[in-house]
Amino acid sequence: MPFKLVISDPETGKAIQYELDDAKTNAMVGKHVGDMVEGDMLGLPGYKLKITGGSDSAGFPIRPDVHGSGKKRLLIRSAPGFRPTRKGTGKRKTVRGKELSSAISQVNMRVEEKGATPLEELVMKTA
Repeated sequence: MPFKLVISDPETGKAIQYELDDAKTNAMVGKHVGDMVEGDMLGLPGYKLKITGGSDSAGFPIRPDVHGSGKKRLLIRSAPGFRPTRKGTGKRKTVRGKELSSAISQVNMRVEEKGATPLEELVMKTA
């Protein structure tokens, strides 16, 4: 299943959705949350992107503090995966590990270094 990337640009405050093909998705499998990715392997030349999170097809969020790529049931006290309404509360929730696998459907990324062409033009050209 191909990944859907949500690429956020902190300078403009906009997020762009971009669907990868199978070959580019296979290149992303095995990366971790927090890793830097060259935009060239995603069809975005000149860009450097940082993986910030994501979710699987069932909606379970990726947590950067959980090792592996499988689902785990943890007692969580903060985001991602749980937003407490009162201080000190926790809840047992199912989350995914920080490693990207074929079960992931959405990957959130942030632009760290910009390329020569605007991101909107690159995404429209390849879509």
